[in-house]
Amino acid sequence: MSDIRPPRNVQRTLPARKRIALVAHDGKKDEMLEWAGRWQTTLAQHQLVGTGTTATRIGKQLGLEVEGLMSGPLGGDQQIGARIAEQRLDLLIFFWDPFAPQPHDPDVKALLRLAALWNIPVACNPASADFLISSPWLGQDYEMSIPDAGAWMSSRTG
Repeated sequence: MSDIRPPRNVQRTLPARKRIALVAHDGKKDEMLEWAGRWQTTLAQHQLVGTGTTATRIGKQLGLEVEGLMSGPLGGDQQIGARIAEQRLDLLIFFWDPFAPQPHDPDVKALLRLAALWNIPVACNPASADFLISSPWLGQDYEMSIPDAGAWMSSRTG
């Protein structure tokens, strides 16, 4: 019987210029905008992607270049998750609202699951985002271990 977890024995290097996803539920968008404003100079040095209104507001109000994806409930969370699985995302800043039920809660859970699986640093509030964005690793290459998906798939189909 094959192991239910892929071995985490592949090395991946996060580049010095990180690809950062910015996601915020409706009740947290103002908080995200305030946080991004405090870190505007730092964020401008990286490649930013965001879901729906979050990306639009950060781009317009702060003048940051943010690639806009779909709104979360329309598939934006899944687009972010796909980038994680494809190793095209390095950090996830996701201010989720613990007080508001979301119609796309299964998508949110799937996104967080993928971030945990692929060893992606995640911040879920301004304090954790401050720690993440001020890390000395932010502006330099970072070696990390990720699952060996190829070997795991081979063991399951062989």
